[in-house]
Amino acid sequence: MSDITFTVFKGSKSGAIQKSTTTKSGELKDDQVLLKVTASGLCGTDEHYRKTDMVLGHEGVGIIEKTGPAVKHLKVGDRVGWGYEHNCCGHCKQCLTGRETFCPERAMYGYNDHDQGSFAHRAVWKEAFLFKIPDSLPDEAAAPLQCGGATVFGALHLYNAQPTDRVGIVGVGGLGHLAIQFAAKMGCEVVVFSGTDSKKDEALRLGASEFHATKDVKDLSGSTKPINRLLVTTSHQPDWNLYIPILAAGAVVFPLSVADGNFSIPYMPLIANGLTIQGSIVAPRHVHADMLEFAARHDIRPITQKFDMSVAGIEEAMEKLEAGKVRYRAVLIPKEEEKL
Repeated sequence: MSDITFTVFKGSKSGAIQKSTTTKSGELKDDQVLLKVTASGLCGTDEHYRKTDMVLGHEGVGIIEKTGPAVKHLKVGDRVGWGYEHNCCGHCKQCLTGRETFCPERAMYGYNDHDQGSFAHRAVWKEAFLFKIPDSLPDEAAAPLQCGGATVFGALHLYNAQPTDRVGIVGVGGLGHLAIQFAAKMGCEVVVFSGTDSKKDEALRLGASEFHATKDVKDLSGSTKPINRLLVTTSHQPDWNLYIPILAAGAVVFPLSVADGNFSIPYMPLIANGLTIQGSIVAPRHVHADMLEFAARHDIRPITQKFDMSVAGIEEAMEKLEAGKVRYRAVLIPKEEEKL
């Protein structure tokens, strides 16, 4: 059977987006699935790999065109999504307990499968790492959920957020605006912290019950009741001296930012108040599937801006993201003639 060649968009040493092609065998093996990409989210992590010779994108949605001989649960025409993790060993303790994102043999975006991603026209993935998209979620909304949604939902769901919790969210951006919605729909009291009041009305519409502008603020302890869970969704580490005093005893902090440098936090308040610093990455598959169902059931939608799936469109989206001018997730859409 003839090979399959499709268009992909790669990073480069200069940072310029390069249009290229990837070729895969036309004979799909085992549980491989060939799909046509219909939408891709743009994540801040994609910016980190812009100067790497690899196909970009890990928030994909597409329609299945062909299935391999071992595919059992998906069929041609199904609409599916995929995210950061592409494979795992399936046999270690992490895999067997539903925590495969911590598998020592995990295959993750940026480290594996450099010849394909969601900035592309097609891709070949394993059925086991694809997620059926609920009918009520359009492609444009579903794509950013594959990483951004899975990341914030996983932090709340995996670590047993309760509807009686006060959940603090630092930053109203690609992750933060989704975290507000998920936490609010879980029944939590949502307290948002952002630099200025510019996003206050939007945060309250999304489900926040409190909003605090933090620019030039030195002390928050008199302005809000204690926080049980704090999700940090900014692109940099915050001033921990500002937030530690407002954490309840036993509070859990989730540093979801991807930032360079060491993690440094006041030591004595950490041990005196029994605080937990909880590392968390994208959700494992069973939680990812729950996230999609939860989003569909509660009408949770990312706020998006659409761009063409082209060199010019990708570069425009990335430049706006870097400049902080995307509200709040950029989504790349193939031109009509390139869709199914």
